[in-house]
Amino acid sequence: MTHAAITGWGKCLPPAVLTNADLATFLDTTDEWIVSRTGIRERRVSHVPLGDLAAVAGARALACAGLPAAELDLVVLGSTLPDQLAPNTASGVARQLGAANAGCMDLNTACTSFLYGLSTATALLRTGVARTALVIGAEVPTAFLDWEDRNTAVLFGDGCGAVVLQASPREEGVLAERLGCYADARDTLDIRGVGGRFANRGLPLGYTRWAFDGQEIFRRAVVGMAQASGEALARCGLGAGDVDLCVPHQANRRIIDAVAKRAGLPAERVFVNVDRYGNMSAATVPVALVEALEQGRVAPGATLLLPAFGAGLTWCAHVVRWGDRTAPLETSGAELPPCDRSALELVEELRARRARYHGAARPFIEEAAPLLAPRA
Repeated sequence: MTHAAITGWGKCLPPAVLTNADLATFLDTTDEWIVSRTGIRERRVSHVPLGDLAAVAGARALACAGLPAAELDLVVLGSTLPDQLAPNTASGVARQLGAANAGCMDLNTACTSFLYGLSTATALLRTGVARTALVIGAEVPTAFLDWEDRNTAVLFGDGCGAVVLQASPREEGVLAERLGCYADARDTLDIRGVGGRFANRGLPLGYTRWAFDGQEIFRRAVVGMAQASGEALARCGLGAGDVDLCVPHQANRRIIDAVAKRAGLPAERVFVNVDRYGNMSAATVPVALVEALEQGRVAPGATLLLPAFGAGLTWCAHVVRWGDRTAPLETSGAELPPCDRSALELVEELRARRARYHGAARPFIEEAAPLLAPRA
């Protein structure tokens, strides 16, 4: 049987750091309020488009695998809010990397997009459609946030992570997964304003309102991620005691702790970095995986558990068998262009732009009010 081994990994985080103290300069909030509810202390704000983050993370993952971009058969980019709807963002990343022989696709299942992309690419390698793939999880949600809403503005950050998959006869990569969705509750987490059903009402591109039922999301996320974890492990004859490290979606520290407890995983076997990056949506799992490797938390042959939850409400968990190598074969010189502004200055620009949108589009916003209002 052909397997899809993870042979390369890379991340790209924007340099601008937005702290809780920065947020408190324009929101009715404090560091204590945010940390006590989310575990988040800071997050990143990107000065470049999502595709640029993805290209740097992809180049680093390819160097780690010692693989030229021209040898890629497939590029899968998972993201909630890609740079464009058409053409897809994956093709732009492939062009930047020089992956001229690769098929390209975008995939959107919100925060689970990287892991759904990992399933998609793994299946294509197993069936022989492709032999090599680059799977990316990338998000720049700060460009779409309502910065006057403290319930959502404090949660999200920008970033990107990527892995390279290569066909292998050894039992490596994804051993089993469980994908699911609470479609009946899809309105619980809803970004209103982006998409055709809003654009045809004259709303300016980028104007959004976020619906976010925190309590219901918490409940569904804990149940969904823990259930998916148990079922994925059972599919390959394993239990919680066989997991060397759990690398979960980093949405909220309280959710991570509750999932670990429900799944029977001790805290020392759960990787957490939500305090430094916030919720990077589709990027949280690949970035956390890269950092776990950098910190020596992943041993050769380790069994990893990767659970996630996102808008839709999608949920999943993947059981991954790591290979023999935990260090890069090569390093890449790919870097983002310098950023000459602070994160707070970048956010102030976004807030000012949103205010201009609101003023110019007020008649359209009022007309579209039923579409923007939370559903009953």
